[in-house]
Amino acid sequence: MSDITKVVLAYSGGLDTSVILKWLQDEYAAEVVTFTADIGQGEEVEPARLKAEAMGIKEIYIENLREEFARDYIFPMFRANTIYEGEYLLGTSIARPLIAKRLIEIANETGAEAISHGATGKGNDQVRFELGAYALRPDIKVIAPWREWDLNSRQALLAYADKHGISIDKKKGKASPYSMDANSLHISYEGGLLEDPWAEAEDDMWLWSVSPENAPDRATYVELTYVNGDIVAIDGVTHAADKVMEKLNKLGGDNGVGRLDIVENRYVGMKSRGCYETPAGTIMLKAHRAIESLTLDREVAHLKDELMPRYASLVYNGYWWSPEREMLQTMIDASQINVNGKVRVKLYKGSVSVVGRMSDTNSLFDEAIATFEDDEGAYNQQDAEGFIKLNALRMRIAATKK
Repeated sequence: MSDITKVVLAYSGGLDTSVILKWLQDEYAAEVVTFTADIGQGEEVEPARLKAEAMGIKEIYIENLREEFARDYIFPMFRANTIYEGEYLLGTSIARPLIAKRLIEIANETGAEAISHGATGKGNDQVRFELGAYALRPDIKVIAPWREWDLNSRQALLAYADKHGISIDKKKGKASPYSMDANSLHISYEGGLLEDPWAEAEDDMWLWSVSPENAPDRATYVELTYVNGDIVAIDGVTHAADKVMEKLNKLGGDNGVGRLDIVENRYVGMKSRGCYETPAGTIMLKAHRAIESLTLDREVAHLKDELMPRYASLVYNGYWWSPEREMLQTMIDASQINVNGKVRVKLYKGSVSVVGRMSDTNSLFDEAIATFEDDEGAYNQQDAEGFIKLNALRMRIAATKK
């Protein structure tokens, strides 16, 4: 790739990407453009500007993408009730398409021939970043240092940083033994003690939520207002998408909601144990299914459930920008036109319970038909006899042959 003169690097300002920045300058003799995104990770991103400037970077992009992330990625995914392998709410997966998009847009703006990222050769993120990048710009070149260099340990990275005068912040106190990734939807934990699937995660590992045992003894009730399948208000107060995430993460975390400990199947072929905190997402999934139960036609709801695992795999494996995901999204979004109304949930010691749902204009629940009391002719119960016999016909025929 000797023809590469400019590279856009996804840059956090931490050890790995700071070493990558210098390595790109030396190994490729290329000008580096840095891109740092605030997607709700809860850490200041501006310090990355000073670090990049100290390393001679002239073009520095630092962007607040929290609203776009929630509105255009998290919310569309939750319209599908997306969950991977029965449990995982895809907090890391859904952030990668947005970062890939901005890397390509910045490459186009700056005339860069290549992009670079700090994902390792063992994980899913390299696939997600690169599939997205190629889908958006087929001729883009990708530099993945972890697949090229021999700096395969933290000690090697620190030695490289020391040799080249790269400033690395020394965090006060005991360093976390876990590899963590956070955004508006979740925070993940891998490595350290968690590499033993039998070992229970230490309680002080969790950063966003109290343990269910220590959560308040009194339940918290929350009312969510939906328009076209998206939450637009909490307890009657309208919020933008990023603020919805912020408030629900706080409410859920305060009540011990959203902890998950799983072994998942990575796309690259290995199994990986990870722990996740997804307070807002846990509430959103439960509440969205509740409002759909009231407003969606039965066959539409069942079809969505059948297609959801495929949609989840597409998100997990990095195919957000694929034509099949976009096709599914069009169908899913069309199903949400009548998903309007309110859901009331109860948060209590790690649990989320739906305790009420209503829709003034789109409810398909008809009390006159569903009642166990006298329905005044709204439903003729004698009709059920023919319905049952017709549906039993094939089984009755088969039974006579046994």
